[in-house]
Amino acid sequence: MLSFFSSDPNKKLRKQRKELLRKAMETQRSGDLRAYASMMKEIEKIEQKLNGDTAK
Repeated sequence: MLSFFSSDPNKKLRKQRKELLRKAMETQRSGDLRAYASMMKEIEKIEQKLNGDTAK
């Protein structure tokens, strides 16, 4: 019953990753490839956190 009320610890990271992917796509389409590259690095860091938490 208590697990019903506890939230998924990775939910926030997945939501942040999804939002960054959307923004990165828009940035790439606008032609700002430097900003796109920095966003992709942030996304990679989030994915590493997600994969690291899953492996534990």
